[in-house]
Amino acid sequence: MRKPTCPVCQWPGCNQPGTHRAPKGRMAEGEYWQYCIDHVRAYNQSYNYFAGMSDSAVYAYQKDALTGHRPTWRMGTREEGGAKATDGRSDPFGFGAEMGGHASGFQPREETRPIRTAERQALEMLGLEMSATPAEIKARFKELVKKHHPDVNGGDTSAEERLRNVIQAHSTLKKAGFC
Repeated sequence: MRKPTCPVCQWPGCNQPGTHRAPKGRMAEGEYWQYCIDHVRAYNQSYNYFAGMSDSAVYAYQKDALTGHRPTWRMGTREEGGAKATDGRSDPFGFGAEMGGHASGFQPREETRPIRTAERQALEMLGLEMSATPAEIKARFKELVKKHHPDVNGGDTSAEERLRNVIQAHSTLKKAGFC
């Protein structure tokens, strides 16, 4: 049986086996030189895909590479801003609004983050709704501190415990950015 032969290194004057491929260059995409290990290393050290290109051409290539050298279009170029599709489709989930347009009949929602369990419990401890403003939280905190302070309650230990809970609830809300 014959062994498959390996191509000879294509470096001028070299007769070593050309076991390594090296790209021929920008204008010969998909074509390769066959070099031995020493010459492929030398070639790779000096290889520059952008050799001979102006700075503006290199920038244009890099910009096109972001989209895989495929055509793109600006979003929202229609005058109505994508408010409604021309074929009568609606946008019930507001995707058009998220992309900068205003879907017909839909108003963008205010950004809200989910309220965690500890924050919900802290609001309940203060006797406030989930939609309480920072001013309402602060006012309610001051009111409860005055109500449950040991000096007002004559050293009642249950009032001290309620005061600790109120202070803990306020610090939880403060750390979460509610006030």
